[in-house]
Amino acid sequence: MFSKILVANRGEIAVRIIRACKEMGIATVAVYSKADADALHVALADESCCIGKAEPADSYLNEARIISAALATGARAIHPGYGFLSENAHFAAMCRHNGIVFIGPTVEHMDRLSDKATIKRLMLEAGLQTIPGTGVLNTVEEALAAAEKIGYPVMLKARSGGGGRGIRRIDNPEQMETAFPQAVAESAAAFGDGAVYLEKFVHPARHVELQILADEYGNVVCLGERDCSVQRRHQKLIEESPSPAVNPARRAEIIGKVISAVRSVGYVGVGTLEFLLDRQENFWFMEMNVRLQVEHTVTEMLTNIDLVKWQIRTAAGIALNFTQDQIVLHGCAIECRINARTPGRVEMFHVPGGPFVRFDTCLVSGGVVTPYYDSLLGKLIVYAGTREETLRKMKAALCELVVQGVDSNIEEQLQLLSRDAFADGSYDLTFMEE
Repeated sequence: MFSKILVANRGEIAVRIIRACKEMGIATVAVYSKADADALHVALADESCCIGKAEPADSYLNEARIISAALATGARAIHPGYGFLSENAHFAAMCRHNGIVFIGPTVEHMDRLSDKATIKRLMLEAGLQTIPGTGVLNTVEEALAAAEKIGYPVMLKARSGGGGRGIRRIDNPEQMETAFPQAVAESAAAFGDGAVYLEKFVHPARHVELQILADEYGNVVCLGERDCSVQRRHQKLIEESPSPAVNPARRAEIIGKVISAVRSVGYVGVGTLEFLLDRQENFWFMEMNVRLQVEHTVTEMLTNIDLVKWQIRTAAGIALNFTQDQIVLHGCAIECRINARTPGRVEMFHVPGGPFVRFDTCLVSGGVVTPYYDSLLGKLIVYAGTREETLRKMKAALCELVVQGVDSNIEEQLQLLSRDAFADGSYDLTFMEE
């Protein structure tokens, strides 16, 4: 096991990883920008290094400074969290070159599985249905020809996109001519990669993803599905597990296919296979995220399996000590993402309590929410034996959660949970449009 890990991230996920390391007896190093000098993850870590100015390019995306910090502090491994450098093959290769373990997929797996065209081909060969689409498109003329062949509407997506960014719906050729160069430029600015591709727009549908965990000895388990269909502009707001749209027989079938597909590519670590579930119960494979997901907490609450600890263990070469038949999906877990609408100083902060109530956050009273990074303040997660009870528990927890001084979406989350379509589980990706 690693003696010291550098956490190459910030915010609630950095706090989450540092806490897991403390429980495992692993020393931690935090990196931070000048804007995050007083952040919670810095205070919790055993050591810390300032790596630059507030802008991500000068700090959390600065590969050389992060590697230097790891070497200077003697960290044997780097955990990238999610976002930032978590799916950056060049950074993973730099870690390897410097004798540092990248806690995530290998460089080879990242190259193969992060390429949307390659992973779709591999999953199709493994028996999963895939959404009709293209490889990387180099010109608007190629995009127009491909869209005409697929049929409008289509989705224009960034190859290196994530977190709901880099996605546009295109309804006609006129939109394509305008959107294509914009998408390329935005993708290059946000992800350092301007490559884009097209997919058929599947509608109506639900966004359902399956969480997997694999070790280097060929053991693969699937920890059920999460329904992530409550989204605004492709940004997830509420997630739950299991999905109210998936019956036990269909769940068992898709879990079996996912395990077989993941084993066929030799993947190691945590990962998520994302699907669109249509009204005919077809699971259309979209992509595989080769990192920890923001909403991993929902699965943890449902299964009582710590995904962060197992991500670290599998990266250290430790075999899974449980099998698929030991995974029990009983009850229901729901997560509400609490986002800031404006930056500001947290004047008062109160976290709800009670059995099976969890709030993953980096907030502290008096802390400052800056404008430089993602708007996520924290994730409120609850678990109960039935979906109805879980809904009541989440509403009670939201009513108890207090974040004063920063405008947030707490009240909106209460309103969304109270809508009939969510209460009865019939919602889909049109939920926020209605």
